[in-house]
Amino acid sequence: MSLLRSMTCAAMLAATMLAPTLAHAEFKLDPRFTDANGDMVADAPSDPAKQLDPDTLIFAYTPVEDPAVYAKVWQEFLDHLAKVTGKKVQFFPVQSNAAQLEAMRAGRLHVAGFNTGSNPIAVACAGFVPFAMMAAKDGAYGYEMEIITYPGSGITKVEDIKGKKMAFTSETSNSGYKAPSALLRTEFKLEPGKDYEPVFSGKHDNSIIGVANKDYPAAAVANSVMKRMIARDVIKADQVVSIYKSQSFPTTGYGYVYNLKPELAAKVKEAFFTFNWEGTALQKEFKSAEPPQEKFIPITFKENWAVVRQIDDAMGVSYTCK
Repeated sequence: MSLLRSMTCAAMLAATMLAPTLAHAEFKLDPRFTDANGDMVADAPSDPAKQLDPDTLIFAYTPVEDPAVYAKVWQEFLDHLAKVTGKKVQFFPVQSNAAQLEAMRAGRLHVAGFNTGSNPIAVACAGFVPFAMMAAKDGAYGYEMEIITYPGSGITKVEDIKGKKMAFTSETSNSGYKAPSALLRTEFKLEPGKDYEPVFSGKHDNSIIGVANKDYPAAAVANSVMKRMIARDVIKADQVVSIYKSQSFPTTGYGYVYNLKPELAAKVKEAFFTFNWEGTALQKEFKSAEPPQEKFIPITFKENWAVVRQIDDAMGVSYTCK
């Protein structure tokens, strides 16, 4: 049975500020946004007075264990972004998905990469307009959710998680919470709080390190993050064992806030698609993924995130923007 076919029942989902809540409703934007062309993302304000044209563009990459590492990884790209847009550009190290969402919603974040599961809520509640994704030179992209444990944990298959702790990342994460919690419930009949104890680490990095250090018996993670951590020697490959691997999902979506001045938004897009990856820290960091991530390709939220919205719908998720 495929992951998507198995998701016929709603799974438990904790409600937090700017997070999905249980309800049966189709994806829709917050009422403060308009979508006249039906592309499922917020339109730019027609009134120039409501458009943002900041002197400094603030950029944030999805939360990671050590933001300082990624500030260096992204620097060459940010220099290129500054050159193309004619703006100063500042890297904003975010500590959580909620902080990243709130920053964009409050107008303090202009360009960002939101993780797979956060994209729908960023679009619905923060006015995020994703337009790019990392891919291999041949256009291949994606990652899988894996459930991992450590050697000698006593867990050799998913059913062995019963009676133990299971680490998730955050409630908005696709591979770190939504997909695996639905999988555990519908395919393996494991109920959170009854059959296993769910705990939240906050980030994929934390979950991976937690399993490697034997702090968590098991965790659900994005394997793209795990492969990069192994490539950087943050953990050793033999410190973790995979017991489940899902179908492929889209990776981090890159975009801008909806009310950025249209001419500036166009320059931001230009910067992504004209960036030369060869020999950069960005290429070195992301080429260890499988498939390797070596360029930006154009995407649309409507098409590329359909599978993620389908998972949300299977879980009975709608987005309440508070």
